[in-house]
Formats: sequence, C-alpha cells, structure tokens
Amino acid sequence: MADNMPKHGTFCWNELVTRDTGAAGKFYSQLLGWKLNDSGMPGMNYTMFKVDGMEQSAGGMVAMPAQVPKEVPSHWMAYITVDDIDATCAKVKELGGQVLVGPMPVPNMGRFITVLDPTGAAVSFFQFE
Repeated sequence: MADNMPKHGTFCWNELVTRDTGAAGKFYSQLLGWKLNDSGMPGMNYTMFKVDGMEQSAGGMVAMPAQVPKEVPSHWMAYITVDDIDATCAKVKELGGQVLVGPMPVPNMGRFITVLDPTGAAVSFFQFE
C-alpha cells in the first residue's frame, strides 16, 4: 500500500445514506459550503461532497436502497481501513458480529463490508486495492 493511503484500523471515509438526496445535499451545502459533484461512477448515482481548496472529498452521499426497511433512518456511515477484507469478514463473524453487506467491490478502489458489531452498532470496513 502506498504511504499516502489510510493505515489499517483508521477511519477513511464518511458516507451519507439518505432517502432524500436533494434535501440532504441542500442542507450540507448551505450549512458547510460543500460543493456537490457527481462521482461519475458508471451505473451509480453517487455524490461527492467537496470543500473549496481541498483535493480530497469531505465524504459522499448515496440514496438509501429501496430494500432497506422504512424504519431505518437516514444516517452517516463511517468506513475503517483494513488490510484484508476477507479476514476481517471472518473475524467479525467469529467475534459475534453480523455481516450485512459484502464483501462488495468498488470499481478501481477496493472492496468493503458493512457489519453490525455485537452491540448493534453499524460500521463499514474498506480494503483499498
């Protein structure tokens, strides 16, 4: 892994999952001055939040998938870097967590999983290519 890549065990991304991307985008752009940029990912409507003068995005936003139950509110999802997504997936299960999504590929970036820890807290893990 390159020296500028996030290290194993560090938070690397924040993502807003919401049922109303228009309202959420307006809120954060007015509140924080974030610019909304389409990610350009083929087949996916994904918005990048950009801060003026910064190369790195502040985070991303995606519409909540239709299959997510209505009682799940809009939320921010944190991503933690791991060296081996498959080993992390197995360890989550071994330690009493539940894998909800993945491992799933993110083209030209890596793979991720979304889990519930044994206390019910949701978090995602990401392995960069």
